[in-house]
Amino acid sequence: MRPNLVKILRAKLLERRGLLVPGAANALAARVIEDLGFEAVYLSGAGLTNSLWGLPDLGFVSLTELAQHTAAIREAVNLPLIVDADTGFGNALNVRHCVRVLERAGADAIQIEDQIMPKKCGHFANKSVIPIDEMDGKIKAAVDARVCADFVIIARTDALAVEGFEAAIERAQRYIEAGADVTFVEAPESINLMRDIPRRLAVPQVVNIVVGGKTPVLTQKELAAMGFGLVLYANVALQGAIAGMQQALAHLKHDGRVEETNTYIATFAERQRLVKKSFYDQLDNKYGGKS
Repeated sequence: MRPNLVKILRAKLLERRGLLVPGAANALAARVIEDLGFEAVYLSGAGLTNSLWGLPDLGFVSLTELAQHTAAIREAVNLPLIVDADTGFGNALNVRHCVRVLERAGADAIQIEDQIMPKKCGHFANKSVIPIDEMDGKIKAAVDARVCADFVIIARTDALAVEGFEAAIERAQRYIEAGADVTFVEAPESINLMRDIPRRLAVPQVVNIVVGGKTPVLTQKELAAMGFGLVLYANVALQGAIAGMQQALAHLKHDGRVEETNTYIATFAERQRLVKKSFYDQLDNKYGGKS
């Protein structure tokens, strides 16, 4: 029986100790994250779009695809699971449906944002946001839709790049009043702004560290000291995987062979360990009548 991961996640966020959460684009990445001892996992919309379709983070993933990957990760790991649902796939009614689908699929938290649909990566230029009253209704719909009262609603605003810092703080405050459990002011571009966000807002805050993005890269300890509840590295695993694939395949192209002794590839045995091959061998023996 699984522990109550929703309650565990909510308690960790309330500690405001900069819970360090990597993103996963698929169930195998989530397994690696769990295996390394992280306390939660984030299903990245950008990572899923990049890896599933080979496309940029511009709103190409459907709710059905997101739910399928949510269910796969839920089955693969025993960690609290935060799911990036972009704009919630439409208006407030779509958000209601989105929350119910993803909670049923195994999410413990859902993140929705106030960009227009289709959205853009928070660290891209030329973003646009919907009216604050429209997002207010979407958050209220999300809160009302959840079956478990502890299911975490994370409201992200991209208004900083569009309307400025004070407008972004005002939006985050409105989203808290609408029922958001956590807010997320995306893409602050200075340490001073980063420091100000948790001071100004009463609920736990997310800071999104995009390697190569707009937000300064600080240590988890520094961000915890600022009061952030969650330090998100949504796609560092994916960027690492891309670099690893490029290195391994470049070696193959150059030499015409790759040995298991190469340090930049996982061994065959390690790959089988991560996918729990021995466990399924035991089940095969048990149900197949083998000795």
